[in-house]
Order: sequence, then C-alpha cells, then structure tokens
Amino acid sequence: MKERKHTTASSKALSSAFRSGFTRRRFIEASAFVGVGLVLPLPALAYERKKELDEAVQHSSLVYVTPFKSDGSESRCHGEVWFVADKGDLLVVTSPERWRAAAISRGLDKARLWIGDHGVWKKAGDRFRASPTCVATASIEADAAVHARALEAFGKKYASSWESWGPRFKKGLASGERVLIRYTPSSD
Repeated sequence: MKERKHTTASSKALSSAFRSGFTRRRFIEASAFVGVGLVLPLPALAYERKKELDEAVQHSSLVYVTPFKSDGSESRCHGEVWFVADKGDLLVVTSPERWRAAAISRGLDKARLWIGDHGVWKKAGDRFRASPTCVATASIEADAAVHARALEAFGKKYASSWESWGPRFKKGLASGERVLIRYTPSSD
C-alpha cells in the first residue's frame, strides 16, 4: 500500500516561499517585524483603556467591587457602591464588616472594579461586567483630612441624597462604624 503524504495549503505555501528565496534570515526578520507590529499597539490600547476608565469615573454614580481571594480568583461577593475620585484613586465608604473592608484587614488588598451604573448587582446579573474595569490595590484611609475632602466630594456628587446620607457617612467615619477605602488602580 502506498503511503500518502498529507499536505495542507499552508505547508505548500511555506514550501513555495522557501523555494522562491525566502530564507531563514528573511523568516526571522519578518517574524521580528510582525512581533513589533503586535507590541506597538499596546501603549495605544493602554491609553484607550485609561481614557475609557477616566470617562466612566466622571459620569458614573456606581462602582462594582469584588475583592480577590487568596488564590487570586474573584470573590463571589460583588457590591455596587457610591464612590468619588481622589488623585487618580477611587474612594468608597463602607461598613468595616463588609467583605470589601474585611478582606483588606485579612491582607487581601487586591480587588476588581467595574465603573458603570447597572443598579443593584444581584438584579443586574453580569451586565456590570461590560463596564470599564481595572484591578486596584485597596487600603483603609485613616487621614481625617482625606475623610473631609471625600465627604465634600460625596456631597457634591450625590447632592440629591446627601442630606440623608451625609450625616451617616460623617458620623460613621468618626466613630469607626464606617471606613474609607482607597482603591488605587494598577498600571497593568
């Protein structure tokens, strides 16, 4: 029985290219050029991603937060919360018992943020996942001056509800019933 050689269109084209003067050197040069073509757009993509995030921060009233577990996977606990921007970071006020704050006290300081308004996350399903996102490092912000600046920013951003929520946030931060979390977006 005669053995058939299996050839594909790509192997025929490659064989033809080498017969027509396509040398190993030209292959390496072409590969390098293709590699450069793949690398060059990365700064542009990063710039577009940053621009998209900045725009979402300016226009959205909610951020969806999920801390990362110790194995690096996302927690199943997501939550939509009010936020304000502060020097490139996002600030959130929450109860210290909430998972996003408790995770920090356990050394789990990485979180994924989605910036967009899709309502209560349990009712939103996974729609919030289509929003601009970033990974951030979380820390508890204890500086009273930052608290005052954040409360003022919250009051401006959420003016229609601040009469009710403002005193709760202020009193809670002063008594420790609430904490201010700073999320610093990663550069990667």
